[in-house]
Amino acid sequence: MRYSLALLFVVLLFSSCKKDDKEYVPNVYVNFQIDPNSTMYLGLNMVGGWVYVTGGVSGIILYRESQEVFKAYDRACPYDYDVTGSIVEMEPSGLTMIDSLCGSRYIITDGSVLSGPTKSGLKAYRTSYDGRLLYVYN
Repeated sequence: MRYSLALLFVVLLFSSCKKDDKEYVPNVYVNFQIDPNSTMYLGLNMVGGWVYVTGGVSGIILYRESQEVFKAYDRACPYDYDVTGSIVEMEPSGLTMIDSLCGSRYIITDGSVLSGPTKSGLKAYRTSYDGRLLYVYN
């Protein structure tokens, strides 16, 4: 009986940790540069604009917060990044992003959770802008 209770405790302990483990986006190497003022990235030519680019786990959303400040977020939702069909997309307002599968919504200015089942914000990458080139890296 004692061993049964101990085994039950261990099983419950590991199963309760699984949800926390799920809210995780793996680290991948990100290091690229673009010219945000080029015609290839028209969405970034103005403040408040955004574009999707390749990289990260599921792609990256680049957002121009001001003339000099850019944000970069992985399109992988921490809640269900490993589920086929899950990807974070911009909403029509251009102010929020939403996971296509679980419905979690995020604020574009900092990647924090607005609503939905997730408790974790989007994985952000570092950005640096020298007035000509935008560098995105981790």
